[in-house]
This record gives sequence, C-alpha cells and structure tokens, in this order.
Amino acid sequence: MTLATWLSLVAICCLGAVSPGPSLAVVLRHTLCNGRIHGILVSITHALGLAVWAVLTIWGLAVLVTEIPVLYKLITYIGAVYLAWMGVKAIRSKGGNHFRIDNTSAPLIEVARDGIMVSLLNPKLAIFFIALFSQFVTVDLTLADQLIMLGTVVSIDSFWYITVAIVLSHSRIIDKLQQQSAMIDKISGIVLVGLALRVVTLS
Repeated sequence: MTLATWLSLVAICCLGAVSPGPSLAVVLRHTLCNGRIHGILVSITHALGLAVWAVLTIWGLAVLVTEIPVLYKLITYIGAVYLAWMGVKAIRSKGGNHFRIDNTSAPLIEVARDGIMVSLLNPKLAIFFIALFSQFVTVDLTLADQLIMLGTVVSIDSFWYITVAIVLSHSRIIDKLQQQSAMIDKISGIVLVGLALRVVTLS
C-alpha cells in the first residue's frame, strides 16, 4: 500500500469518525454522566466492535449482509431496539450524577457492553466499510495491507472518541454541566430514540 493510498484511507476514516451518530451519543452520555474513565472505556470497546465489522468486510463476509435482505433487516431492527432501549433509560433518568473524573457510578462492564454493542449492532457500518474498502481492496492485497487498513480504522475511531471523552471530562467543563445532568440525560435519550426510529424508517 502506497503512502498516497494510505492517506486517502485516513481521510475517509476521519470523515466517518467525526460524523454525528449513535456512537457519539453513547460516548457523550457515559463521559458526562460517569466520567473520563467510562468515556475512554466506551470509546475503546466501540473501536473493538468497529474492528469486527472491518475484518468481516475485508474478508468479504459483509457481502452476506447486502445480498440477504432478511439478514440485513434483522440486524437493523435488533440494533434499533438496542438504541431505543438505551434512549428510554436515559430519558427516564432523574439526573443527579456528579461529573467527577473517576466516578464509577456505572459498572464498567455495562459501559464496555454499550460501547461494543452500539457498533456491533449497526449494520450501516458494514455498508460503510464495503463502500470504503472497495476502493482499496485488490486481488494482490497482502496480509500486511489488510492489517494496515484494520489498524488505521481502529486507531482513528478510538483516537477521536477518546479525545472527545478527555476534552469533555475536563474539570472546568464538568463543573458547568453538573447542574444540567437530568437535561443531558433526556436530550441524549431523545437522540438515541430518534436514531433508532431513523434506522427503522430508512431500512
């Protein structure tokens, strides 16, 4: 893989990472409601889920998702239900969370689950990677090239969301947002439910 090709891959991955969506909503909620550690953890596990889709796409398994509509719709609806479930939980929250940097009010296992599931249950990622990697996958693609592509995607995604978590968990920002925890929960919940409805209506 040439440097120019790799830079093209980096540019597309950056655009995909910074685009608002359910992933950003989940990272924001865990960071603001629980703290920096939780935000970083959900960012890392989200990247791991993303890596699964990337690997499946590179290996050609994601073709099953596009060629079998029933399977695609099933994954889509499961993902929508999961988003809606997280959204309803957030809307019902009464707030009161103290935005401390190392607050462990939410079990880390639940945070990790949310991070990986929001990416694993998003079949749109498979479509995104098919469109992305189709420009770079060739018959002479080596294992090293495949690893570079995978590492690039995972690194950019995790770096972006970890940066978001660190910036938002700064003490000065946290102090200002502490009194708005209930509203933040409800707004993030509405966004998640809205995204779930959008997935269903557009599928």
